[in-house]
Amino acid sequence: MVERVDPAALSSLLPASTGGLPAVSAGTAWTSDLTLPPFDLGAFFSQWSLAPVPTIGTVWVVGLYLLGVRAMHRRGDHWPVGRTVSFVVLGMGTFYVATASGLAAYDTTLLSVHMVQHMALSMLVPLALALGAPVTLALRTLPATPRRWLLAVLHSRVGRVLSFPPLTFTLYIVSPWALYFSGWYRASLESVWVHEMMHVHLVMVGALFFWPLMGIDPVPGRVGYPFRVLLTVLTLPFHAFLGVTIMGQETLLGGDWYPRLSEGPMGAWLPDPMDDQHLAGGILWGTGDLIALVFFGVLFTQWVRSSMKEATREDRRLDLMEAREARSAAVAGAGSAATPPPGRDPER
Repeated sequence: MVERVDPAALSSLLPASTGGLPAVSAGTAWTSDLTLPPFDLGAFFSQWSLAPVPTIGTVWVVGLYLLGVRAMHRRGDHWPVGRTVSFVVLGMGTFYVATASGLAAYDTTLLSVHMVQHMALSMLVPLALALGAPVTLALRTLPATPRRWLLAVLHSRVGRVLSFPPLTFTLYIVSPWALYFSGWYRASLESVWVHEMMHVHLVMVGALFFWPLMGIDPVPGRVGYPFRVLLTVLTLPFHAFLGVTIMGQETLLGGDWYPRLSEGPMGAWLPDPMDDQHLAGGILWGTGDLIALVFFGVLFTQWVRSSMKEATREDRRLDLMEAREARSAAVAGAGSAATPPPGRDPER
């Protein structure tokens, strides 16, 4: 079990020659039982913590979703199992693993581990949550008054602005640059609450971007498939450029945070901070493009299926029109055959 400790107390236990840990305020996000073991698969499974924000948030969100699913089943309505698995297991499950497992224990110790966490929170979690269609579930299960409130929020000016695709795309692109190339990232290393709010921010920005593009929930900002595919393709060079920029940086993200950690008890196994930063940039580039390509494939498949359904509907409409015209022609033909030509005596 990993515990958050007072940095002043931890620094007092280190030799003066090491310079202690980075100077931080109370409530540091640096986690350790004085030292962490080398990061490996065993550490990933053993260094878990019951951090309050992710634990309470996960239990609360999953509980509300499952209550909605239960309400659907109790009244005899069907709710796809795949949506429940996407939201609960792939979405909130990934969120909890990223913020409470060994990834969370080492995310202020190794930039490369933080980057894995970053990509999970900003891409995997929002995509899985969107596949779970929680807005649709809420609209189908909430009582009348809360449902009206939700609809009012969805159709409000704020809701339309926050789901406007060009704006959400800009937020999605600018946010990582603001995180890593300002004092924000260092603040997230030094403060538990800034650190946790960064996690929430990554999920929210990812959700604002991917939710309208997925197009399952009736949220404002949904656009046609060509524009969805275009926005997805535009994220590919962004991940590549940001990843290459981080890999090519001559200065360390987080300032002297990582070098000072290397001077402490964990210096025996910590990699060179610059080498770890190069690895982090490669992780951002590779995983970002890979996940975006998978999402592109999902969107393209949805587009093809939607086009096929539309073509089927159009064929049915044309068939009905032809059948109607054929019946009208048959009725008209029968009527003309029964009516004698003008001027002829029908009894002759």
